[in-house]
Amino acid sequence: MGDCNRSTVERALTAEDDITVVFHKVDSHGMNGGDDHDERGEEDERTAERIHLRRNCGVNVNDDDDEEEREEEEEEMEKGRGRENSPEGSEKKTLCPPAFCVRGKPTSREESSRQGPEKPKRCPGIGLFYAFLSTVFFSIIALLVKTIQGVHAIEISAIRCFFQMLFVVPLLIYHKTGFLGPRDKRIYLVLRGFIGSNAMILLFYAVQQMPLADATVIMFSNPVFTSLLAWIFLKERCTLWDCLFTVFTLTGVILIARPPFLFGEHLRGIEGNYTSHIKGTIAAFAGAIGAAFTFVVLRKIGKSAHYYLSVWYYAVIGFIECIITVSVLGEWKIPSCGRDRWLLMLIAVLGIAGQSFLTKALQIEKAGPVALMRTVDVVLAFIFQFIFFNRAPTMWSLGGALCVVASTTGVALRKWCNSTRKS
Repeated sequence: MGDCNRSTVERALTAEDDITVVFHKVDSHGMNGGDDHDERGEEDERTAERIHLRRNCGVNVNDDDDEEEREEEEEEMEKGRGRENSPEGSEKKTLCPPAFCVRGKPTSREESSRQGPEKPKRCPGIGLFYAFLSTVFFSIIALLVKTIQGVHAIEISAIRCFFQMLFVVPLLIYHKTGFLGPRDKRIYLVLRGFIGSNAMILLFYAVQQMPLADATVIMFSNPVFTSLLAWIFLKERCTLWDCLFTVFTLTGVILIARPPFLFGEHLRGIEGNYTSHIKGTIAAFAGAIGAAFTFVVLRKIGKSAHYYLSVWYYAVIGFIECIITVSVLGEWKIPSCGRDRWLLMLIAVLGIAGQSFLTKALQIEKAGPVALMRTVDVVLAFIFQFIFFNRAPTMWSLGGALCVVASTTGVALRKWCNSTRKS
């Protein structure tokens, strides 16, 4: 080998998985001619600034000079690990860039996981609290619809859809979701908007035609029908329990409707005449079926379309449908009283708030506990009916409400148990 001044500086950095990072700096000076020296010079140029990784598993090193250098380096690191450059006049030079320097003592994985940023702890029960707020808002909406006089249910639905459109447009722009949605899901979004808006119209109409509590109880039966429709259209499993809950629900609806061929001509506790009562019953039952169809369509859409797109289609299609229907029926009229105008705006705002809190609750909690919390809607309906309209519920209404609430609670508990078992 020829005369070659060769200065090598090593710095060992031990990571948490015993990997040693060694940086080599090789400078070749004053090499004499010769094939051997040329080849060595080319090799030195190629190997300059190369990073070697080797496992620090107690490898025996026979070179005494290397051991002395390693000990010196360890003493230096203990005295001052934060230094990146050696003092002036020193021959040693730090070759590793700041991004590769490991300062301080190596930490284990357990310690690093402890020291990592902790996730903010979620308040227990916050999801159920959101579900409770949504239930209260929906109950107040039904109360306000019952209070407003002289305004058709379709016109109330049109006003609510209009304000909902104004609320959703900025959210769609902010989330950059577009206004049409994925091509393969647009037909389902249209169905969701059409069926959902019709279910809302039928609910408002039923509230105007029959006692508030009775209409709420019948509309509340939609989870039972959701299970049956999911079995028919989505091929989900349908058990004997689902059939039993359906029978209980239909029994509750019959007890509330009280058809004359079963209960006779003279019925007590009917609001207005029996024709209006039966119209409200049919509308509430059809609205429950429509709400169940809406849930099935939403399951079909899944997470492929943003939730705000679903609300957008619901508001746009509902608004167009309500405007056309009211114009054909000739029922369009602006309330003359300032109080009714404010109530209409309040219905729209509470509808947006109720849907937002319900969506937030379903994002945090499982569907079972949220559905159980929605049973408060029936209780609030009976309380509002007694306080604001001075109408005590009949035994038939209470019996029908008990059947519907029991069947809906059973469906929610089964879903909750199944999801807990799977998780």
